[in-house]
Amino acid sequence: MATQYSEEFKKDAVRYWEEHQELGVNACAKNLGISKSALSSWRKKYQINGGNIPTRGRGNYESDEAKENARLLKELRDTQDALEILKKAISILGN
Repeated sequence: MATQYSEEFKKDAVRYWEEHQELGVNACAKNLGISKSALSSWRKKYQINGGNIPTRGRGNYESDEAKENARLLKELRDTQDALEILKKAISILGN
């Protein structure tokens, strides 16, 4: 499973790179224990969003509504699975 980093960690990583550009992206990423692609991606987001790096939180949902929809779909699947089990149990016990 992928490691989740806080927005503050991402900002600090980008600031570290800005302060140590002479090291290059590879060395900065290695010093921070992250991948080069992660640091590069965070740099781009940092520049595009005026110093912010949007995070979507656990599960990588685009919005709270998407997260709620995913939760409700999971709940629906679980309920349908339970219903199927009950139907099978009734058919077995009914005979």
